[in-house]
Amino acid sequence: MTATAQIPGYTTGTWDIDPVHSDILFSVRHMGVGKSRGRFGSFSAEIVTAEDPLQSSVTATIDVSSIDTRNADRDAHVRSADFFDAEQHPTATFRSTGIRQDGEDYLIDGEFTLKGVTKPVTLTAELNGFSENLLGISATTTINRTDFGVGQPGGAVVGEKITITLDIEAQLRA
Repeated sequence: MTATAQIPGYTTGTWDIDPVHSDILFSVRHMGVGKSRGRFGSFSAEIVTAEDPLQSSVTATIDVSSIDTRNADRDAHVRSADFFDAEQHPTATFRSTGIRQDGEDYLIDGEFTLKGVTKPVTLTAELNGFSENLLGISATTTINRTDFGVGQPGGAVVGEKITITLDIEAQLRA
């Protein structure tokens, strides 16, 4: 049985992320006891589903100045040179380099660039399904912010590990 036969409704093509029905969220430990959460409001992505699902690809761009932590002062600080340096590095990008199956999940290997630094990351993805001209996928990864030169090392106030969660709906291009 082929991989496509195992994915109900699998459709090949090029898909564009639907920002109205998608979220890019993150969480980070705060003061060693809790978690601060936020989201990005402006992003785009292209997903190409190949005949062999493991040959599919994804590219994505996030406008880092669109950060929203529900605190305007904190958002301004994170946009500053202390963290994202959004004026010099306005976007973060992801480009897949391979896809592997892990049980019912998929591991999407790729290169993530933030603040001008590119590092390999792996997203653990769950294919939520296909419906007519829609594709749904959820994915998570954890990065170390200091690997990308974001903030100062040491996690006394802001932890070094950032969990990124993606809940994506994409529409098939006509």
